Amino acid sequence: MESDFKKNPKTAYLYQTYEQLLAEERELLKLSEDVSMKEMAAGDLQNISTQKDALIAQMTEIIEDEKAKEKAEEEFPNEIILEIRAGAGGDEASIFAEELLEMYTKYAASRGWSVKPVDDLSVEIRGRDVYRDMRQETGVHRVQRVPATEKMGRVHTSTASVAILPIRKKVKVEINPADLEMEFSRSGGAGGQNVNKVETAVRIIHKPTGLDARSTAERSQSANRERAMSVLVAKLEMLKQEEEAKKYSQDRKDQIGTADRSEKIRTYNILQDRITDHRLNKSWHNIHKILEGEMGDIVESFKELPKAK
Repeated sequence: MESDFKKNPKTAYLYQTYEQLLAEERELLKLSEDVSMKEMAAGDLQNISTQKDALIAQMTEIIEDEKAKEKAEEEFPNEIILEIRAGAGGDEASIFAEELLEMYTKYAASRGWSVKPVDDLSVEIRGRDVYRDMRQETGVHRVQRVPATEKMGRVHTSTASVAILPIRKKVKVEINPADLEMEFSRSGGAGGQNVNKVETAVRIIHKPTGLDARSTAERSQSANRERAMSVLVAKLEMLKQEEEAKKYSQDRKDQIGTADRSEKIRTYNILQDRITDHRLNKSWHNIHKILEGEMGDIVESFKELPKAK
């Protein structure tokens, strides 16, 4: 434990005081060998012992508190990749996917979280409790409405899949470099001459699983490669988590919040002004405000679950 006290910057200064007390203690022990100084030294030794105990208790509390925070952040990291993909429904699915991205982006802003683009429908979100509060959004979302181009008034159903990928400091999956394939291309969108001439966008494919990750938002190829690799690792960890959840869970309800991307979790019925979460069997109205980012009630509903972690 003493080595932890020395290395930790939050306790190092306290440990210096502790070492000074040890030096004083040694000197007093020498003095106590003199009969005339023994009584005086005994009182000072008791005082030093009390100070030492207090310092050890304070340093131990700091170390244990940090370890607890590290453990909590490892389980619920404060950084995620939010990835949305259009599903069935053609152009309407693409529109819905963009609406979901806007909803999450505005909600993140309301929480004071930072949002940074990674790719077209993929963003990095950082902030306190971001994974704890957003993990239940993983799954297939569907919207039911009459598209603006529909002349007969028929209701169309479109889908989009959402993946919440936690970015953890400690990587739990091993990746063989030989299993990776990299593609480089020019980044799209605004960016001046660099976009037109330099292949900064990076796509990494994990050949054994077929999973891929793409990053286009960074200015350099190396930065995009690093970000794409981080996303790929998160996807592989999510895949492993899904497999374990399906293998060991006896009750489907236990899987709420465990990242099952194939599950249809929520329906947005525009005509009836209703959003229904099928896992909770609960609905919310005022759908347009929710799509504008006011989704706090939905997030809070998952916190009320006794099995939500």
